[in-house]
Amino acid sequence: MTAKTPAQLADDAAEAIRALNHATMSTRPGWEFPADAYSVVGNLRELAQRLPQLYGQIGVFIQRLAADDHIRSDKGGDGADEVTAAYDALMRAQDDAVTMEAALDGAHSALSPLAYKE
Repeated sequence: MTAKTPAQLADDAAEAIRALNHATMSTRPGWEFPADAYSVVGNLRELAQRLPQLYGQIGVFIQRLAADDHIRSDKGGDGADEVTAAYDALMRAQDDAVTMEAALDGAHSALSPLAYKE
């Protein structure tokens, strides 16, 4: 699929959102009509739909490393508390992404009937 690492792909995603923030600051080609907002929100909804799986996989990855005794903490010890805290935070992020997807779905539906008026 890609030779990039997960960290590089996450950086690419963050940079894409930064660019999107700039692209939606003012009217420009591709950002002129209600349909443009509809498309952007639809794509963001799709992004939100994919985040829960990612957060879960990161949590399982860290737990597996800990279970296989491949983690230590720079604070001292085996990192069990940090692994638990990270996993719990990722599960909250997973729930929040589900909530975000539902909100974006509502926005997408609300944008659906809108059209540009001269």
